[in-house]
Amino acid sequence: MGVTDRQFITRAGRTLRFTSLGFGSAPLGNYLRALPEAEADAILDAAWESGLRYFDTSPFYGLGLSERRVGRLLSRHSADRVTLSTKVGRLLIPCRPEEVNGGFFVETPQVRFVYDYSYDGVMRSFEESLQRLKCDRVDILYVHDICALVHGGREASEARIRELMETGGWRALDELRSSGVVDAIGAGVNEWQPCVRLLELADPDVFLLAGRYTLLEQEPLSTLFPMCAERNVAVVVGGPYNSGILAGGENYNYSKAPEPIVRKVRGIQSVCEQFGVRIHEAALQFVLAHPVVMSVIPGSQSTVENAQNAAALGARIPPAFWEALKSQGLLHSTAPVPRS
Repeated sequence: MGVTDRQFITRAGRTLRFTSLGFGSAPLGNYLRALPEAEADAILDAAWESGLRYFDTSPFYGLGLSERRVGRLLSRHSADRVTLSTKVGRLLIPCRPEEVNGGFFVETPQVRFVYDYSYDGVMRSFEESLQRLKCDRVDILYVHDICALVHGGREASEARIRELMETGGWRALDELRSSGVVDAIGAGVNEWQPCVRLLELADPDVFLLAGRYTLLEQEPLSTLFPMCAERNVAVVVGGPYNSGILAGGENYNYSKAPEPIVRKVRGIQSVCEQFGVRIHEAALQFVLAHPVVMSVIPGSQSTVENAQNAAALGARIPPAFWEALKSQGLLHSTAPVPRS
């Protein structure tokens, strides 16, 4: 398979260009460990040399660190050769050291984030992102984390969606799209349900769905993806390793995996061993087989991880492997799978 170029034409006729393997830059926000600036630059340069041309970032990742580091990459290479996405929904506010709320991100700037999905909040967030990225536009702008996983429940998620729609946040996104300063708008979330709600309420172009369409989980097959196909909406898959458990780790959804998940992964791993397939190779190749999926963006926090991700797309996986997963109930029976 290898890293390939993909093209998506929005309903408005704008062309989005993706590489099948993109770069998710959350790890560049000092996720769990601090990265020296030179190491962050080396990781991004390695991704570029691997042929990756879609880069996703967010103000939340390292409270601005990730955007600044991606911005340096753009300064070293031709920005018009890159598809770039960032996000809105959080504002970064200077604060006292004890007020910094970076969570998983360590050694961040001395700021705290506040949620703001209003018209002014979206516009201000976008302008501040452009300053950190040192560019005058982005290709895709996602509204970030309007999901239950982040806000504490489905009711709270729905309240954030109402805030987005009723206080002008979506109107701001639409104005930015209409002006041409962004080509496409959508949502970057950890659940498929908010994407369905936005399809009901608005006119998104693309979703970044993290962790919910993977070798472990395929609920969007019968929920979100048919709607996307009907409405000509693209999907980028983030979190293809489900926080690491599909790449040899122990975490699922940012914490230690529960026993039912561990058992299912053991079953998948057993089939992998039977066919001589590495589980992370299957995880990356699987999601790209669905026609609405334009790119998969695992995070890399080292040049070695980046090289492993790029090599995974070129690994040969026999058709019988996918058949075995389905026959054992480890993969949805209707899930599209890669062709050999």
